[in-house]
Amino acid sequence: MNNKNYTKGNQQEGLTPITSNWMHKIMKEQEVVQELFTTYGSPLNILHPDSFAKNCNTFKEVFQQYQVKSQLFYARKANKAKAFVKRAFLENIGVDTASERELEQSLELGGDGDHLVLTSAIKTEKQIRISIQHQVPIIIDNHDECLLINKLAQELNCKARVGFRLSGFYVDEEKLYSRFGFDIEEIEEYLITNVGEDKKLNKFNVEGIHFHLDGYSTKQRSEALLQCIQLIKKLNAQGFTFRFIDIGGGILINYLESKTEWLDFDAKLKKSLKGEISPVTFNNNGLGYWLEDGIVKGERKTYPYYNEINTDKFLNEILAYTDNSGSSIASLLRDQNLEIRIEPGRSLVNQSGITMAKVVHRKKDAKGQWLVGLEMNMSQMMSSSADFMLDPYVMYADLEDKEAENEAVEVYFTGAYCLERDVLLKRKVKLPKLPEINDVVVFVNTAGYMMHFFETQAHLFQLATNLVYTEKSDSIGVTDFKKDSED
Repeated sequence: MNNKNYTKGNQQEGLTPITSNWMHKIMKEQEVVQELFTTYGSPLNILHPDSFAKNCNTFKEVFQQYQVKSQLFYARKANKAKAFVKRAFLENIGVDTASERELEQSLELGGDGDHLVLTSAIKTEKQIRISIQHQVPIIIDNHDECLLINKLAQELNCKARVGFRLSGFYVDEEKLYSRFGFDIEEIEEYLITNVGEDKKLNKFNVEGIHFHLDGYSTKQRSEALLQCIQLIKKLNAQGFTFRFIDIGGGILINYLESKTEWLDFDAKLKKSLKGEISPVTFNNNGLGYWLEDGIVKGERKTYPYYNEINTDKFLNEILAYTDNSGSSIASLLRDQNLEIRIEPGRSLVNQSGITMAKVVHRKKDAKGQWLVGLEMNMSQMMSSSADFMLDPYVMYADLEDKEAENEAVEVYFTGAYCLERDVLLKRKVKLPKLPEINDVVVFVNTAGYMMHFFETQAHLFQLATNLVYTEKSDSIGVTDFKKDSED
């Protein structure tokens, strides 16, 4: 039976998320969802690989438009599900691995040296050995890694496929800092001095250059790319043969339908800190802002959830960027026969997942605020952002078409950890009525860094079950969902 009794929180003055038809198809099915909870527990992560494939094609089309050699690598750290790795290989894209288990599991799922890369911040001897044995390119961060990789390649009597991670690019006369990689001003001399058949590092096949910039500036990425292209031109003249430049990830997506809502919330947050309106966040949390001498200071510590330049437009700005002579990055890549690589995480799993949890209790705190306790904890929907700024949906077992105005209620959703700060969304959410026990709260578009990145098993809680949803027909049933751990 279809459930029409679901609604978005904050029907007025909210932050309305972009959603996909498959999400609403599930939210209409109260009985199916309750059966899933009975079978697998709460919370549940629902994954949709078809949306992942759609995102892959979006990036491929941009590369085709500019006629550049290219390769996509899915940054697996964004989500641990096997389903996205399997779909990546089906779509003939690669997977960026950043740990031993990510590497081993991706190999088991069908990855090979041309569809994997190892970019771990800390590379153990075992990771490196596995990579060399399977000819998976290793992105090198420092001199100690160079020595270890060369030693293991000698032991294995083969060459290691490597790229070098760089940092320290100059943009607007400012040197960009990163704790990762070799300084671009030092790498040319380092490679010429140390890498080669008759040099200390004689077991390297040097294939490319890699960088990953913090933040989301297309200009910074473009300027870094130009500096890499010039560096490669000089190094190739010294006998090196570079095939690719990998610009990492950090490609913005747009989560929200309305720019106005996004700007309005920011204005309301500042007003609430000044006491001009009632709090819009739990305990008047400033999300990075604070009040000092009557003035709001600081900056909001959240992801920029509304972005007009996102996904394909973001990549387009980089490829169309021109140097001082008016040559575009795309044309410079073509002229040097260089492949450009990107490692998106969030933007490849955009619209590819939702997180659902059951209501366990409702209570009023000492301030008279309604707290709705969910059978999940904050680590199961958590990123480095100060808050997840998308309005959730509530699946009511019973919701009349026209609820009485006096039943409307403002709530905060709380989790299962014995921590005061286990408040799942810091933003206040207005609902048409208070949810009942066993009603379901749905957080949409959570596949990117929300489901798994900080997931823990404190209190010995079970990890959330990850279910892969495959649409087989217009109707929907429990058999359309399969555990991600199942082959």
